[in-house]
Amino acid sequence: MSKAAVPLRILCIHGYRQNGNSFREKTGALRKLLKKQVELVYISAPHQVPAIQNETNQGPEKTASGGDEDQRGWWFSDVQAQSFNAQQECESSLGLEESIETVKTAVKELGPFDGILGFSQGAALVAMLCALQEQKLEADFNFRFAILVAGFCSVCSQHRRFYEGPAITIPSLHVFGQDDRVIPEEMSRDLLPAFDGAQILVHPGGHFVPAASSHRQTYQDFLKKFE
Repeated sequence: MSKAAVPLRILCIHGYRQNGNSFREKTGALRKLLKKQVELVYISAPHQVPAIQNETNQGPEKTASGGDEDQRGWWFSDVQAQSFNAQQECESSLGLEESIETVKTAVKELGPFDGILGFSQGAALVAMLCALQEQKLEADFNFRFAILVAGFCSVCSQHRRFYEGPAITIPSLHVFGQDDRVIPEEMSRDLLPAFDGAQILVHPGGHFVPAASSHRQTYQDFLKKFE
């Protein structure tokens, strides 16, 4: 019976300065690890990110994304510079509404999806989408589960509404690295209270989607509940 099982379809949301194609390449090990269980579908953020002129505070994000040609982001924390830093507090951001629309379009045109997976800024976006679904503010979102890798709470005041509603009951797996210099472990842990019954996978590495054979069991056990 299991051979004929239909794979779970998961919408994949890339990190800042990545795009759908580059994120697909970077998650090759994960696709291989879970190929019998899932089909991963990748989309790109609507906003092009200006090339880095200086290496100030975005160095780690650049190395984490491998210097992709077509660099994209889901929103900017610095409206003027059109840049993003997860630790930059701001009153308002730029571009989030368009990104929510981009995901809605993907769900309509490429769906249905069983779950959603996000990495870094993409994981922060996934948390917001889950909040919208929980608050029944977006009829198009009907994800049965979420996987958030290196996720975090946005420190933009405008986004506070996503964390002030009821706890998100969508089953979630939160993955983070103890040696992550871009999104430190404690930032990912700060997101956990927003989710009811969050599951955790901690790995010893840095800012990437872990897919070693030692992680397979955690992913598979989590996904098995939705097959």
